[in-house]
Amino acid sequence: MEIKQKENTFYVGDEAKPSAELHYVPTGADKLIVDHTYVSDELRGQGIGEKLVVAVVEYAREEGKTIIPLCPFTKNQFDRHAEYHDVLAN
Repeated sequence: MEIKQKENTFYVGDEAKPSAELHYVPTGADKLIVDHTYVSDELRGQGIGEKLVVAVVEYAREEGKTIIPLCPFTKNQFDRHAEYHDVLAN
């Protein structure tokens, strides 16, 4: 399943009606606030949400940014994966 990117969003499926998405808000010069993650019922349990979090983590690393995970799902992923902490905002 391909993870695509559009402005402030990583998504799966159709851009107009994605089957899964992770939305972030750029804040200041070096932070991203992840405020929403959605995975449709038909894709749940397939690890798509985790793949969306990996996509935003890799993007933050490439862009030299840190992440503020306000979305409960994303926060849980950061709590479970110490390897993401290099992009976790203080």
